[in-house]
Amino acid sequence: MWGAGLVFLTALVLAVFVYVSVAKGLDDSLDDSLRVDASLAASSVTVPGQTLDVSKSLPATNPDLETLRAQGTTVRYLDAEGHILAGFGPAWDSAPVAEPIADARTGRPGFSDWADRGDREYRVYTWPVTKDAAVVGFIQVMEDQSENADTLREVMLALLAGAALVVVAGGLGAYFLARRALAPIDTITRTARAISASDLSARLNMAHAYKEVASLADTFDQMLERLEASFVRERRFTADASHELRTPLAAMEAILSVVRSEPRTVDEYELALDDLADETARLRSLAEQLLQLSRETQSPRVELGPVDLSTLVGDVVDALHPLMEAKALTLQTAIDPGLWVLGDSDALIRVFVNLIDNAIKFTERGTVTIRASAEQDSVRVDVSDTGSGIPADRMSGVFERFFRADRSRSTPGAGLGLALASQIVRNHGGTLSVDSIEGVGSTFSVLLHRIEAPI
Repeated sequence: MWGAGLVFLTALVLAVFVYVSVAKGLDDSLDDSLRVDASLAASSVTVPGQTLDVSKSLPATNPDLETLRAQGTTVRYLDAEGHILAGFGPAWDSAPVAEPIADARTGRPGFSDWADRGDREYRVYTWPVTKDAAVVGFIQVMEDQSENADTLREVMLALLAGAALVVVAGGLGAYFLARRALAPIDTITRTARAISASDLSARLNMAHAYKEVASLADTFDQMLERLEASFVRERRFTADASHELRTPLAAMEAILSVVRSEPRTVDEYELALDDLADETARLRSLAEQLLQLSRETQSPRVELGPVDLSTLVGDVVDALHPLMEAKALTLQTAIDPGLWVLGDSDALIRVFVNLIDNAIKFTERGTVTIRASAEQDSVRVDVSDTGSGIPADRMSGVFERFFRADRSRSTPGAGLGLALASQIVRNHGGTLSVDSIEGVGSTFSVLLHRIEAPI
């Protein structure tokens, strides 16, 4: 409809322009013809005194004027008072119109329009005849305008018919183009309606469509891929969380069932309570990690302040050093002073506690190395170990929730620490990466934006 409306407005403006141009052209042509006819009629007039001599101004006495009579031109001669002296043509003896004669008394010829009693429209040219700067008479030449009116009427009909055809053709063309252009949008709409949380596998695959539509479809497909991946992760997270939560609950239920099956000694009850306390602590730790991960993912902290990372990492190393001594591990540190970042100190402590604790946990013998240094506008912290490493086929999921390097899941922990650390680092605008070789060891690297030390 908009396309047809635009074509209609364009055709209307063009039709008006053509009509006005043709009308002006016909009027100008008629006026030019009247000037020539008046000049021819004036050539037959003489002025012996103060009156016109029109004895040779009729076709009967002047054959040169027969052409004017033949084409239906009206010519009449008037004296200085405006009375008709002679003339020829269909309307030569009609009553003179005073207004054009009055205007011509100033000595300037002029045009006017006049209608006879039959409502026939005439174009009138009044030529003053002067002698010694005095007007002694007038020559009026009149042409019937009906022929021009008929021509304009035909032009209008042709323009209306043409405009109608153009509007219809333009509307159909616009409809065809709109249907063709919007067909991919219909496909996108149908695909979007068909998508549900249980099935996100549908794709548009419209590389052949128009550039803009293809770009939209490609963006839509990428969004679907991200949604599908997100739903897969959430399903896996739900399943893993259920499994992790079910394990301590099942253990607690089993302990209670065994204890209640028959009377027990005090020592047995105390042992059962100790086991229940261990499982409760495990369940609480898991719930806290899930809650913290949810908070960091959905509502990342935005109130950040200057943090001396050199001091923070050193404090974490000191706090965990007893764990290294307990396993007889060698600690190596190379922490440059004055490394300041913009961050949340509590959240960053969780990051480095997790990374260093993992290095200790997965290293049975050897060395744990902590390095912190400045790299241009960034601060880099590397936590390296000589532990078991991560299998190459498992590297892609290191920072996913409930990730376990050992498929047996025999190592303590729920596999949420690295996912939480990665999310915290991302919330700080940094990156957490890993480089690991199975059986050789791993290096986890944190890269954060460096700031100047506060004054």
